[in-house]
Amino acid sequence: MEHGLSQIQLACFSLGEKLFAVDIMRVREILIPQKLSNLPRASDLLDGIINLRGSVIPVMSVRKRFGMPVDPSARQGKLLIVSLAGQMLALLVDDVMEVIDVPLEEIKPPIQMAPGTGMEFLLGVCLHEGSVFMILNIDALLPRVEELQLINDGPAE
Repeated sequence: MEHGLSQIQLACFSLGEKLFAVDIMRVREILIPQKLSNLPRASDLLDGIINLRGSVIPVMSVRKRFGMPVDPSARQGKLLIVSLAGQMLALLVDDVMEVIDVPLEEIKPPIQMAPGTGMEFLLGVCLHEGSVFMILNIDALLPRVEELQLINDGPAE
């Protein structure tokens, strides 16, 4: 009987042609986008907030976070509700695809590069059925200062 994990389940999503994945254990639910309430002051990181069954959840466009252009011809996308430091965060992505099982030994670490190249957002990379998925480190999406502010000002789960 094995005492360790041998594989991980990943929820896969796309941003244009780029494919990403997150640990399914961090995903709470997937929604179609809802009407956003604007924040009192414009934010480069957060697009606004939504009310989800009485909980206020901040929404982040992953495209904007990664410096990708917003595609006006794209469909409205999906909200991936994830758990982040005891809070919920809605990630606006182009599409949510499937959940895949990946053996841990098939996950390769991200390339070690200088900060600011985007590698800080990745936990690893994996190949599944001929496609390369970048495994997202959702804890790195909010810088430490904003993360602490979110925890201090936001409602508890």
